[in-house]
Amino acid sequence: MTQNKHSEITPAIHELAEKCILNSRIDPSLYAKYQVNRGLRDLQGRGVLTGLTEISEIQSNKEVDGELIACDGKLFYRGIDVEEIVDGFVNDPHPGFEEITYLLLCGKLPNKDELQSFCQTLADYRTLPTNFVRDIILKAPSRDMMNTLARSVLTLYAYDDNANDISIDNVMRQCLQLIATFPLLSVYAYHAYNHYQLGQSLVIHHPQPHLSTAENILHLLRPDSQYTPLEAQILDIALVLHAEHGGGNNSTFTTHVVSSSGTDTYSTVAASLGSLKGPKHGGANIKVVQMFDDMKEVVKNWDDEEEIVAYLRALLHKEAFDKAGLIYGMGHAVYSLSDPRARIFGRFVKKLSDEKGMDKEYRLYSTVERLAPQIIAEERRMYKGVSANIDFYSGFVYRMLDLPPELYTPLFAIARISGWSAHRIEELINAGKIIRPAYKNVCDRREYTPFDRR
Repeated sequence: MTQNKHSEITPAIHELAEKCILNSRIDPSLYAKYQVNRGLRDLQGRGVLTGLTEISEIQSNKEVDGELIACDGKLFYRGIDVEEIVDGFVNDPHPGFEEITYLLLCGKLPNKDELQSFCQTLADYRTLPTNFVRDIILKAPSRDMMNTLARSVLTLYAYDDNANDISIDNVMRQCLQLIATFPLLSVYAYHAYNHYQLGQSLVIHHPQPHLSTAENILHLLRPDSQYTPLEAQILDIALVLHAEHGGGNNSTFTTHVVSSSGTDTYSTVAASLGSLKGPKHGGANIKVVQMFDDMKEVVKNWDDEEEIVAYLRALLHKEAFDKAGLIYGMGHAVYSLSDPRARIFGRFVKKLSDEKGMDKEYRLYSTVERLAPQIIAEERRMYKGVSANIDFYSGFVYRMLDLPPELYTPLFAIARISGWSAHRIEELINAGKIIRPAYKNVCDRREYTPFDRR
């Protein structure tokens, strides 16, 4: 059987799918009747409380005189404002991603000696088993790097003599090894795809122990291993801002759910990767870049606000780009007035656009960021604030860094593995029960029909 034949949807399969659709639709009114919080969100859009955490906090409103009032968004790692953390490692240069990974895992900021020791531990673990790249990554290249990443993580189980041990010491060791090797697994997966499926030269660099995670990504990815200090700094900031975002996001909740079953670290992380791969979670920044590519073709004068407004309205009217009725990169499930990650990122995007000679593109992004909330409010008659989210600028930054789109979501995973690791360990330390939410059956009872009378 050929691959094409194997992938074909036959009439028999189509018929089965049609029957499944016909007999599996649930009356939407039943969700309201039984007060089901779809998506684990209440009628006001707030997340249903399903657990406790000390790892991170999202703040989008404040209580004033007993009422919740929207405020500029804030993100806290272990109680510390992420904006202050970023300012700290930018003003006193040191590896930001490594610093916040230590913070997320250990609950405190490292001092100089602790950070140096932690970076050395990650450097020591930044290696893969003998022939792993050749046998696992290069021999089975995929067009989707998240697929290769998940497959590689599951395969690493076979190389771990204590794979099933969920003692905190052992899980910490496993998590640190995954944090250290995610850049290798992701970048090598891209090189395999680029070589075997796109016909480009194959270049495999070894990681350098003296480089940070952000620096190693650029070193591993680029054939000449060259990058500027600003490029490394911007990528480091991107990793910090994507590393963690409260316990309720889909992939982190997956981490908690799967960890609560008592399974191994590799299975847990693979499940979280499957969640992050979904376009509703990890792939939004690609949509932003594609939308702007379309905009730059349609809008002839990027400085003409009337042209830009017309295009934005066309997006909302399902007349432009993918006709989904969305302005990608605008709005967030939790934040309303502002996404702190976008606010922080925006401060550094201008510097990179100046270095890359892309100031014209930056002006276009800035104009859309300013105009889009106004247009959305008018067209959708929304009174809840709408603002740019982290995806609005991250795709633009990755393009300026000349990172291939195939690595946009894996870069999210390279960062988020720190948060997943912290949440997995927290779940194992504090929880004693498997997470098992309730589902109400709404199917009518029926009599069994004997086989010869159907």
